[in-house]
Amino acid sequence: MGERERGNVEKRCLVDFLEHYKCVKLFPGQENAQIIREVEVDKVSSLSRDQVAAIKQLWLDPGIQECYDRRREYQLSDSAKYYLTDIDRIAMPSFVPTQQDVLRVRVPTTGIIEYPFDLENIIFRMVDVGGQRSERRKWIHCFESVTSIIFLVALSEYDQVLAECDNENRMEESKALFKTIITYPWFLNSSVILFLNKKDLLEEKIMYSHLISYFPEYTGPKQDVKAAKDFILKLYQDQNPDKEKVIYSHFTCATDTENIRFVFAAVKDTILQLNLREFNLV
Repeated sequence: MGERERGNVEKRCLVDFLEHYKCVKLFPGQENAQIIREVEVDKVSSLSRDQVAAIKQLWLDPGIQECYDRRREYQLSDSAKYYLTDIDRIAMPSFVPTQQDVLRVRVPTTGIIEYPFDLENIIFRMVDVGGQRSERRKWIHCFESVTSIIFLVALSEYDQVLAECDNENRMEESKALFKTIITYPWFLNSSVILFLNKKDLLEEKIMYSHLISYFPEYTGPKQDVKAAKDFILKLYQDQNPDKEKVIYSHFTCATDTENIRFVFAAVKDTILQLNLREFNLV
């Protein structure tokens, strides 16, 4: 799905939420909403002038903005604001996606996908697996001899619910999955690398959505980014029953290429050192 289709999907999601939950008593944008509803997303390769105008007017609508502020209550991409506020550029006939445009597109992983890549003359084979409940049964027994596990946590999901179950917290589910994985017999000899991702979104969200509202055990101050990061890191570290096993953790922002380059250099060194140690070479 490209950026143009993505903008339509995000807007339709907001419109549906507004009408279902009645964010405001008066929604003057019905005509614009209907224009968006009639778009066949899978067939879109360009946006008409009317569609662009409808998206822009809807995005400015107070009801839509109220729904956006309540996005934790439904399933909306983290990049919705990025695409919708830049719809003029994206809708241009000459539009070519920037690196940042591409990085912000999220495509859920289904099944098992392998990515071999060369990192400074060392070949790594990264196997990407879906974390959704429906995906786990496809891969959880397939990795008896992996060198390392990289587990991704979305820091910004502390106040969000699962797509599969709207009364279960995403971070609680992630935490439970993390414990399951690191205690599986297949993974006892694998190093564990924890990526605490979306630190940029956490820094924004923690200013208005308080951690204690979702994790009563949090005792730190409100609107304190460092305290929130430390608390979430400890949540995951506490899932490790083997105190001899080190969990290597990194706070990341996947859309920040410099940050990711630095983190992967550290990960490469970690994996190499662990491999050398396994063969008694250090």
